[in-house]
Amino acid sequence: MSAGSINNLVNLERVSKAFGVRPLLTDVSLGVAAGQRIGVVGRNGDGKTTLLRVLLGVEPPDSGRVSQARGLQVGYLRQGDDLVDTHTVRESVLGGKSDHEWAADPSTREVVEVLLADVALDRAVIGLSGGERRRCALAALLLDDHDLIVLDEPTNHLDVEAVSWLANHLTQRSSALVVVTHDRWFLDAVCQWTWEVHDGVVDAYEGGYAAFVLAKAERQRQAAASEVRRQNLVRKELAWLRRGAPARTSKPKFRIEAATELIADEPPPRDPLELQRFASQRLGKDVIDVEDADLTRGDRQLLSHATWRLGPGDRVGIVGVNGAGKTSVLHLLAGTLAPSAGRVKHGRTVVLQHLTQQVDDDLDPEARVLPTVESIKRVSRTADGSDVTATAMLERFGFTGDRLTARLGDLSGGERRRFQLLRLLLTEPNVLLLDEPTNDLDIETLNVLEDFLDRWPGTLVVVSHDRYFLERVTDSTWALLGDGQISMLPGGVDEYLHRRVVTPAGSDSAEPSVVQVQEGSSRHSGSPQKARTGSSEERAARKTLARLDKQLAQVAEREAELHAQVEAAGSDYERLAELGVLVQQVAEEREALELAWLEAAELME
Repeated sequence: MSAGSINNLVNLERVSKAFGVRPLLTDVSLGVAAGQRIGVVGRNGDGKTTLLRVLLGVEPPDSGRVSQARGLQVGYLRQGDDLVDTHTVRESVLGGKSDHEWAADPSTREVVEVLLADVALDRAVIGLSGGERRRCALAALLLDDHDLIVLDEPTNHLDVEAVSWLANHLTQRSSALVVVTHDRWFLDAVCQWTWEVHDGVVDAYEGGYAAFVLAKAERQRQAAASEVRRQNLVRKELAWLRRGAPARTSKPKFRIEAATELIADEPPPRDPLELQRFASQRLGKDVIDVEDADLTRGDRQLLSHATWRLGPGDRVGIVGVNGAGKTSVLHLLAGTLAPSAGRVKHGRTVVLQHLTQQVDDDLDPEARVLPTVESIKRVSRTADGSDVTATAMLERFGFTGDRLTARLGDLSGGERRRFQLLRLLLTEPNVLLLDEPTNDLDIETLNVLEDFLDRWPGTLVVVSHDRYFLERVTDSTWALLGDGQISMLPGGVDEYLHRRVVTPAGSDSAEPSVVQVQEGSSRHSGSPQKARTGSSEERAARKTLARLDKQLAQVAEREAELHAQVEAAGSDYERLAELGVLVQQVAEEREALELAWLEAAELME
């Protein structure tokens, strides 16, 4: 990592770069060595993309020197693209090769099948959506040979499965990599170093995101940092990571024990049972019931006779491939899309807000940030009973100084997304539907959002390609697997990825149930081997057991509620029939959870 190393592919020596009067890089010296994989993090607007452009020579520095190895082959995925509108996808990505030509190469076939599965190769580029163009640009880059690959937010518009594939693909390549991303799971899975861009400087940390959080906490402890609120968020993030978030990087070269002292008395991020009790007081027992619902979009059947119950305080993540219907299911839950058969019932006390993927375009561009927020609510009441002013809420979400009085029309894409999210939260909903909420948000803002949701006692449904966020804020994972149902996955995202490998959606074989998959795996492989003490398998099993314990407690509470409702229904046979379906659903859910719990427990015995 020494900036002057002759082995580096690229070197920056005392480089400075300003945007207007604002310095983004000040006397920065660093380098990228052959084969290194580096993640770049920092707040939006702090200079991450500028660093990439200076590193590549796309923008000249104001001062200092940028040098590259002779003959360096660079692949750069920027936030826009260089695709030619009049070309077809085949021409843009595959150089016009016919199907038998490109499909004969296994590596090419894999890239096309994962990234362009739903894109016709003979479509014109001009007719593609923004996400499709993005995936075409990424595919074209990966099909070339490069000494250095530079990616600016590569996981945008990818589903969880494609993000996992991309991480594995990049670690198999010999190319050096510099990637800007807010996807913390991806950073941990791919990167050997993390660069944090802030206040004109670039701090280097060895390891991925987990190691970065640990090292940053240690630096703050040693420096006795005065930014109390920011450090509290780092402590909270660290506590969650140390309690079982997967760490895929090698052991960092600093004393973890010192950082561990920071979280000795730090409680878990949230108490799910306490939040559920609070939510029950606000919501009652009935929140959203999907009953025997069919859902179609165009000629595609997304749901068929699906039944699903969301209770008070449930925190649910939904996964599925692009096009599986995740966004449509959120619209179904919100009531903005009607089922073609069956029904969706909302409880009487439900106050629902839905964060869609579209950024608000109904805002007056001349309006100012603070007055607009104060027109919604000047003071908000948090779950612990304390009051938070509109100004304080804005500051939490990164609107400080002159940004408090900025025109809405002058906000960046990331600021508009933060503002949109804040407007929804200020209405104090008790049900939140979030569709790709991490888009355009930096990691610091994601920490603030996670902190807010930790104390928010309502029912939460999240669709996100950001695996870290999904696992961080939800307690259970449900999947759209192409069989017309919404299936619970006790093993979370890992189980989803495993099932997609075993039986991809859209294959001829019918999707087995969750219980069948787990029973089948046990039947064929015999009793699972005991995990070694201290191994990654043991840590994963402990994490799974903790999650399943929470889910089983929630299911038991829901079962008790349903049985009480059955007794109260008396001779109301129509109501008893409805409850019977829900009781059966919860019983099947409990059985699947118990089976998964037993399998995880066998690893620990």
